[in-house]
Amino acid sequence: MRSDVFLMHVFFLALAIIAPARAADPAMVSGQRLTASCTSCHAIDSGSRDTVLPSLTTQSKDDLVAKMKAFKGGSRQATIMHQLAKGYSDEQIELIAGYLAAQKK
Repeated sequence: MRSDVFLMHVFFLALAIIAPARAADPAMVSGQRLTASCTSCHAIDSGSRDTVLPSLTTQSKDDLVAKMKAFKGGSRQATIMHQLAKGYSDEQIELIAGYLAAQKK
């Protein structure tokens, strides 16, 4: 019985040490949430769907930010992206691009 209690204490101590290291980066969590609508048209990884639209995880963060800001500012035209991009703040665009760029394999 005492060894069970000891093992339980060791388990919870280990969990307390490991848990903070495994805590999700808030920027990544926000970026993931913001990309939820992107998947209705775009592939999030190169093999996830058959689409003529570019996979978003094959691009760098800087490229994604530049493209989204160009859509938002109207210098890059598209069927719908220029309208969608206007709905995001520059900070949200950075979060989206950061999350997508981190998904590269």
